[in-house]
Amino acid sequence: MKFVIQRVSNASVRVEDKVIGRIGKGFLILLGVSASDSEEIADKMVNKMIRLRIFEDENDKTNLSIRDVGGELLIISQFTLYADCKKGNRPSFINAGKPEDANRLYEYVIRKCREEIAIVEHGEFGAHMEVSLVNYGPFTVVLDSDEIIK
Repeated sequence: MKFVIQRVSNASVRVEDKVIGRIGKGFLILLGVSASDSEEIADKMVNKMIRLRIFEDENDKTNLSIRDVGGELLIISQFTLYADCKKGNRPSFINAGKPEDANRLYEYVIRKCREEIAIVEHGEFGAHMEVSLVNYGPFTVVLDSDEIIK
């Protein structure tokens, strides 16, 4: 599982010219699910993300988590995070989870996040989406379960 976490001052997602999710200060998370992911992996990823201290404290040091600042989440499913570009010029997505499994884990992550964070918005799995954000910093972190869980 991969999370591309962007610290934002605001973000939104549109489907067919309609805003379906919008947040203020918090994280925009692009979430990729691989064929080998599970709920156990998702739990560990969510716990790590929620505890990341990447918001500034009163001394401008990154010591505060999303919970500490009352931040919000916008979670977008993005299978292209598992693009394999090793051969040729057209990416292969063989390492991405099957849509039914990926959607189940995407929904699971959303539910787990709602247990911890008051405002959790999300995109629409499998839809063509337009994502807008103001990356605050900029500050972007990539969490990869292959690196975090081992």
